[in-house]
Amino acid sequence: MVTLEVAGENLMLHVEGLDQLWAFKSQLTIPLAHVADAHPATEEAKKLFHGVRTPGTNIPGVLVAGTYYDGNGCAFWDVHHAENAIEIMLHDERFKRLVIEVEDPAAALALIRGVIAKP
Repeated sequence: MVTLEVAGENLMLHVEGLDQLWAFKSQLTIPLAHVADAHPATEEAKKLFHGVRTPGTNIPGVLVAGTYYDGNGCAFWDVHHAENAIEIMLHDERFKRLVIEVEDPAAALALIRGVIAKP
């Protein structure tokens, strides 16, 4: 699971617990100016193929975590429960998108949309 925090002009993503080991990351810092959009990702997270894993962990039906390359570029994943997954679309970043599990998807989406909507 990932927790989100807005710190100044950045969106901080904190990877929690053992997910740090599975995802090979403990934190991501993304400038808010590079966040294009965010939306629920339940159906995306249910797919079996997420791209080429480099590095990461994929146990179908249990966990997808780490860096994956697909036809759209590089994505960071950390999802155990697809129903709590959100997708954050980025530009001008190594990752084109972040597919992450959060405790409260509605609150996370409201937070992200609220800060990227500000001029």
